[in-house]
Amino acid sequence: MKHPQSGFTLIEIAIVLVIIGLLLGGVLKGEELINSARVKNLAGDFRNIPLFIYSYQDKFRALPGDDAAASAHLTGGTNATTPSGTVGNGIINGNWNSTTTTDESYLFWQHIRLANLTNGATSASATDYLPSNATGGSIGIQSGTNVAANSPIKDSGNNAIRGSYIICSSNIAGKYVKQLDLQIDDGNTASGAMLATPTSSYAIGSTATATGSVDDATGYTVCMGI
Repeated sequence: MKHPQSGFTLIEIAIVLVIIGLLLGGVLKGEELINSARVKNLAGDFRNIPLFIYSYQDKFRALPGDDAAASAHLTGGTNATTPSGTVGNGIINGNWNSTTTTDESYLFWQHIRLANLTNGATSASATDYLPSNATGGSIGIQSGTNVAANSPIKDSGNNAIRGSYIICSSNIAGKYVKQLDLQIDDGNTASGAMLATPTSSYAIGSTATATGSVDDATGYTVCMGI
């Protein structure tokens, strides 16, 4: 006596395939939304820092970090002492990634926080004092320069990045870097107001990487002139 063979019908297989397709589509859409939110967060850093500068200037007629009267303007505020003789000259001296607690670029964060322009630790020696971006990299600001060798990043033509102030953010994945440049600048990571170079080999005066050579999985330091 023959027994009927058991198995899935074509309808059941079709239903399973549809469910799998929906699940994959949901995962991909979710990943897209997460990536979009991360890029939006990273872009927010570049857009908000100029607002902090202008708000501080409106309130105290001085630049955060470079404020020679920070200790008088802000309860608990610290006046920068390095580079020597530069405080109050209208320039945020010191490199954007400085870890010297007396540098103007380092004390920038204390001044804007004590002015209630943003949140964060106000003690320059706190372990969580320096801010981080959405991908765990560091963020910083410094004044611009016309000297390519002293510039945070130089473009493909060996020119210093342009701007009175330069904002930099590190360890940003290449796939986000491309989207950032499209949102904020000209879409070319080796020209314009926003430039990028691999974080692993970053140094002051590094040359920017063209968009076509940006690797999605590599971390980049992105700088923008304002």
